[in-house]
Amino acid sequence: LSSYASEAANFGIFIGNYDQMQKVAERIRQAALDLGVRRIVIGECGHAWRVAYSYWNTLIGPFDFLDTDYPAPQHVCELTYDLIQQGALTLDPSANDKKIVTFHDSCNVSRGSRMGSTPGGQFTLPRQIIQAVCNHFVDMAPETTHEQTFCCGGGGGLLTDDLLELRVKGALPRVTALKQVVDNHGVTHMAAICAICKSQFSKVLPIYGFDMDMIVSVHQLVGDALVFDSAH
Repeated sequence: LSSYASEAANFGIFIGNYDQMQKVAERIRQAALDLGVRRIVIGECGHAWRVAYSYWNTLIGPFDFLDTDYPAPQHVCELTYDLIQQGALTLDPSANDKKIVTFHDSCNVSRGSRMGSTPGGQFTLPRQIIQAVCNHFVDMAPETTHEQTFCCGGGGGLLTDDLLELRVKGALPRVTALKQVVDNHGVTHMAAICAICKSQFSKVLPIYGFDMDMIVSVHQLVGDALVFDSAH
């Protein structure tokens, strides 16, 4: 981890400023060079991933100093999915048995990027990770997910309390779809892989009568299901 570039968020994309996007992104490249890393992994942040996946190659590429065995850049869901497929993680899905989980497709990931080696990986990989660590998963209505997902209501630079009324209204389509699976399937938690989505929902869900901790990260679920050998 780099203290110089500990955050991949890049708000230059929200204001349409290419120079600012490049300046912010350059920190990541410089940190990777300084530390001699062979792989750059982007965490659960929607617009950080969109900028990295869709723009980094022309903004701050080439990445010829990275290991060509891995995507450059790589999303943390790709990393975790590969580890699960390899059997490298010991998981106990029953650790999440008190949760019935659904998944919110975040805009910047869903419509502005992809992940994995096949089209639509940005939809399938997070869900397969959730299903590997949770015994109870329910998708929301198909017309509200995948490419047809709804904005959380806090994206595009709207995540400020000064615009809370607008944010609450913007969240209504997703909250409506969420309420359907809560009522019909007893869903208790909604997972997301975007920091803005998670910040937004933790603020507005209580306004709609849900607990703020109903929103969780995919890797929070993974962490809860991890089993560590007590000998180590």
